[in-house]
Order: sequence, then structure tokens, then C-alpha cells
Amino acid sequence: MSALSDLIAIVLPTFGLIGLGYLAGRLRLLGERAGDGLSDYVFLIAVPSLIFRTLSEGSVPAANPWGYWIAYFGGVVVVWSIAMALATRAFGRDRREAAVHGFSAAQSNTVLVGVPLILNVYGDAGATPLFLLLAIHLPIMMTIAALLIETAGSEPASFALVGRLAKTIATHPIILALVAGLLGQRLGWAATGAVKSVVDQLAETASPCALVAMGLALKRFGFFSDLRAVLAISALKLVIHPLIVWALAFHVLDVPPVWAGVAVLFAAMPSGINAYLVAARYKVAETTASAAVAVSTALSVVSVSGWLLVLGAA
Repeated sequence: MSALSDLIAIVLPTFGLIGLGYLAGRLRLLGERAGDGLSDYVFLIAVPSLIFRTLSEGSVPAANPWGYWIAYFGGVVVVWSIAMALATRAFGRDRREAAVHGFSAAQSNTVLVGVPLILNVYGDAGATPLFLLLAIHLPIMMTIAALLIETAGSEPASFALVGRLAKTIATHPIILALVAGLLGQRLGWAATGAVKSVVDQLAETASPCALVAMGLALKRFGFFSDLRAVLAISALKLVIHPLIVWALAFHVLDVPPVWAGVAVLFAAMPSGINAYLVAARYKVAETTASAAVAVSTALSVVSVSGWLLVLGAA
């Protein structure tokens, strides 16, 4: 099956970078401070650069494909909510940890796994729906995760909550990149010349640096110390999320078949590295987030192959 071999070829480099980070930690070539610094660099500089570039250089369709958005993000809302409920009620975690569990269950690995696989399956016909979703997926998901964690300790409707929320919106690098990217798109301010070269180079470092940092984190925290939660998150990400999107896109909403298939495969991707970046930045649920990315990526070789069969794309 060519789709399966392509998927394995796509996943292996991801594990190569994670393994490189793990080995560097095991051999003490890089210490805990190096991993923390690398994670901070990706979160504060590389990912905002990627978000700004993606949004400022993107385009808005003439007519919004509302069925497409609702099908995909409807699945996001459901699995994020289930993961947070499980975190607090079944695993005894606080609200900040629950937010990371939800983010891990809902955030897809798009650039490293999703883009090459979906383009391989659907070709040019899948490019438009894929890149439309790609343009808003990371900014929306990172912003929601940051706001949930930042406001987790405040009482609803309190002055502390309002103040913390305002400070987060005004100073958070992800939100600032989101606003700058949207303004750039609206006003035609995409970076050019030397500035574009700098932004491009920073953006390209986001994924590899994040994976190496996650490998260091796995050496530090281990793979199996929170296995029940990790398996629950992986099941939500690889099975429940695409199942909900499949039901909405194919059986409830009027989504064109190729667009529906892209949405399902996008949802079927393993947990994205940004879940670990958020956990590392806020020093919360790092063990769970790092292991969830690794375990769900390994399991995705089987689960995504199943979804390809369901979609008739294999």
C-alpha cells in the first residue's frame, strides 16, 4: 500500500529528530537548561514568526466554507472538552493541566505529517482546503490554549480574570503574531527582502528545534510515567476527533467530498509538537504532553491507515 509506506517515510524523520534530542540528553551533550532554552526560543520567536508568515502571506476565500470550518472545529471543541473533563475527573488534574490535556487531544501535527500526507493523497484538489485550514489552525489553537492556561487560576467574571486576560492579549507573542499576521494580510504588509529572509529562516526552525527539545524532555520526564492519560489523549486525537469530523462533514453538513476528506485526515493526525511547547512554556503537564506527541505519532501509522481505508483514499 503506497499510502502506508508514504506515511512511514513521513513519520520516521519526526522520530529521528526526537531521538536526536533524547540521545543528546542521555549522553549529557545537552542539559535540562538547554532544553528549556530551546523550547522558549521556539515558543517566543520561531512559532510567532511561522504564524506571522502563514497569515500575512495567506489569502481569504471569496465565500467562507462554513460547513468545512464547523465540521473540523466542531470536532476540536468536542475532544478538547472531553480531554479536559477526563483530566479533572478521572486523572485528578487542575485546570491548567486540563487545558494542556485538551490542547494535546485537539492540536494536529500539520506541517510535519499532515501536509505531505494529505497532498500525497488528494494532490492539487486538496491543496486549497488544506492550506485554508493550515492558515488558521495553529493561531486559533495556540491562542485558545494560552488563554485557558493564563486564566485558569482566576474566578469567573473577577477583576483579576479581566486584568490577566487583558495583559495576556497585549503581551503574548502568539497573540501578537496573530494580530500582526491578520493586519499584514488585510493591508498587504507581507514581509519582503531582507525582512522576509529573516522571518522565513526563523519560521523554518520551529519544527526541528521543537522536536529536539521534546526529545530532551522525554529523557527528562520519561515515556510511561503518565501512560493512562497519554493513551486517553491519543485515542481522542487519533480516533474520536476524526470520527466526529467524518460524521459532520459527510453526513450532517454539505461539505464537498475532497474538502471533507481533507478535514478528516487533518483531524486524524497525531498530537502536534505545539502541545509540548505550551506545556514547557508554562511548566505544566510537560510529561503528559511530550509523551502524548511521541505515542500518538507512533500509533498514527496504524490509525491513519485505517482512516485512509474509510475514506477510500488508500
